[in-house]
Amino acid sequence: IKVETQESESTDGMQSELDEALEKSESEKESKKDPQIEIDALKSQLKESSDQYVRLRADFENFRRRVAKEKTELADVVTQNLITDLLPVVDGFSRALDMESKDLDAFKKGVEMLAVQFVEILKKNGLDAVASDRGTDFNPEFHQAVQRVADEEIEEGKIAQELQKGFIVKGRVIRPSMVAVSGS
Repeated sequence: IKVETQESESTDGMQSELDEALEKSESEKESKKDPQIEIDALKSQLKESSDQYVRLRADFENFRRRVAKEKTELADVVTQNLITDLLPVVDGFSRALDMESKDLDAFKKGVEMLAVQFVEILKKNGLDAVASDRGTDFNPEFHQAVQRVADEEIEEGKIAQELQKGFIVKGRVIRPSMVAVSGS
């Protein structure tokens, strides 16, 4: 019984060694075929990736052109809307200039009405004046100091006088207020 067990163990060991050797032999045969198959597979993947890259690049270029065109069209529409809003002011100035009356007060009142109308249109389109009242703090983001003046009534570094109005459009300063700042 002992002999049979040893024999069966040794046959099992030999069988497994044979199986391993057979598998190794088959894998060596496959590995001899694999390099060409693997090269072909890699070439195919490279071609697919390359094609995908070319398509993505073309799509991005088309997207970039479309966005630029839309941006230009949007700017054109905004400009057209602003000009359409300003046409009544232009008409008013034309009527004022065609007026044959020598009444200066009526002419002045008409021009004042046009100025109010013009400012309202600008406000409707996002224009706001920069606050530059006498005695307010100087802020370099909104004000441009062009002069220092000695003013005992106002603390140093505060606005003494606004020399030219500044404006903001939709939160962005388009022209800072030119101011005189108190100080020596």
